[in-house]
Amino acid sequence: MKPDPLSAEREVIVADAICTVASELRLIDVADLIAMLRYERHADLADLVASAAEMFFLPGIVKLGTGGDYYLDWGGKPRVVLDLEIKPRGVKIYARLILEQDCGGVEINHIVFDEPQDDPDENTNRLKESLRAAAFRPFVPAVQISRPAA
Repeated sequence: MKPDPLSAEREVIVADAICTVASELRLIDVADLIAMLRYERHADLADLVASAAEMFFLPGIVKLGTGGDYYLDWGGKPRVVLDLEIKPRGVKIYARLILEQDCGGVEINHIVFDEPQDDPDENTNRLKESLRAAAFRPFVPAVQISRPAA
């Protein structure tokens, strides 16, 4: 998605919704996640994502998308990026979940509203409410940190 204030606000909403899922996924050894991506064990990875999400969301709301990527350099820290499909009622969110050693992040690629409104703020509120309705517990706000400039 082209970055703008609206997409940044929606990324915060999605990050707040799935930060607990990201925390669960960060409990998995990074070498195992990288191996599943490298050897295209997407079914195994999809099971892990579903298991991490089942404690926080209704079944089928958060799923592995088309796979993901990993970044592993000799001098750097590993980073795993998972493509996610988040589908609460009335909204489909295609996002990338970034898992790093000390933090994580969310990048929204695309959002589809079943019945979009003319007012973008109404769509944003619908996104927030549909995610809350699909969750078992209230969201814990994700800690926002600014990344150093590259």
